[in-house]
Amino acid sequence: MTFEFKIEAKSGNARAGVIRTGRGNEIETPAFMPVGTQGTVKAMSSEELKEIGYQLILGNAYHLYLRPGHELIKKSGGLHKFMNWDRGLLTDSGGFQVYSLAMLRKITEEGVEFQSHLDGSRHFFSPEKVMEIQESLGSDIIMPLDDCPALPAEPNRLLESIERTINWARRSKQAKTREDQALFGIVQGGTDFELRRKSFDGLYGIGFSGYALGGLAVGEEPKQRAEVVAAMTEIMPQDQPRYLMGVGPLSECLEAVRAGIDLFDCVLPTRNARNGQLFTSLGKLNIKRAEFADDHTAPDPECGCQVCRNYSRAYLRHLYVSDEILGVRLNSWHNLYYYNEFFKRMRTAIVEGNFEGFYRKERSRFSAWEE
Repeated sequence: MTFEFKIEAKSGNARAGVIRTGRGNEIETPAFMPVGTQGTVKAMSSEELKEIGYQLILGNAYHLYLRPGHELIKKSGGLHKFMNWDRGLLTDSGGFQVYSLAMLRKITEEGVEFQSHLDGSRHFFSPEKVMEIQESLGSDIIMPLDDCPALPAEPNRLLESIERTINWARRSKQAKTREDQALFGIVQGGTDFELRRKSFDGLYGIGFSGYALGGLAVGEEPKQRAEVVAAMTEIMPQDQPRYLMGVGPLSECLEAVRAGIDLFDCVLPTRNARNGQLFTSLGKLNIKRAEFADDHTAPDPECGCQVCRNYSRAYLRHLYVSDEILGVRLNSWHNLYYYNEFFKRMRTAIVEGNFEGFYRKERSRFSAWEE
């Protein structure tokens, strides 16, 4: 089977679509991907993610290459089988991780030399090597190695980044051999619209199954990020998926879906869960606060997840202050459920042709929480 993307409904610029992967899995969009960096979404099993309703999750080539190794995963039958996940799987190339290792890496036109954050051992990622790793993993959607500069950045650095990213993307496509994997291009250019357009034009000339906006949430202001997204969705193809990498606040996801973005990933739901913060219909709830010690109501009275149906704020606070593993698991379950439900509600509003009304209502709620 081949990779396909079909738009089923539009409401303004917001799109409700379906991705069909080369393995035959279907993913309804707009969709949020939980981050399973090391072959696991932290604190959650694959069965639990399926129960919540997720159709697509993200893994990371850099981390899986270092541990347990892509060859070992290949021997096991690929990452889907290794982690018992039979739905959609996207793997990031590791470009962002390389960016975050500023003191431990050296970038050249050939690729990136870096030291492992685990043991200090030296490694080299070329575009071809990253394709080899992801083909061994067997993920459905794969990403090319890209050059992701921190922001703010000088124009010369941004230009260098987009030229290198285009060159690496071309080499990645040439190195790709598996027909059942879809390769997306990654648009760089910081917050400079002209450089973003130049980056996209270069990638579009090569041709990819979808296009991602990379190099955001790396130091710029949210307003700048939203302006970049709105400008880029005006020129990105209508008939291919658009992926906003690493951006996860629901208020920003709402704005981006309104602009025409289809796919998102972020560690926010699980990371904040581990820190005792729950996303609820009443705003963010910090369960570790003393005021919840004797609060026997549901974490979110409007939520239908297993956690809110069966446990109280007092119990979740007790688990958190007692440093119990179950607390992390229940908080993560709730946050991931809340995110999935929010995206399902956005999709329903698009299909019903009332996304603008949904947007105004939710935007008002988010604004009230931020005051």
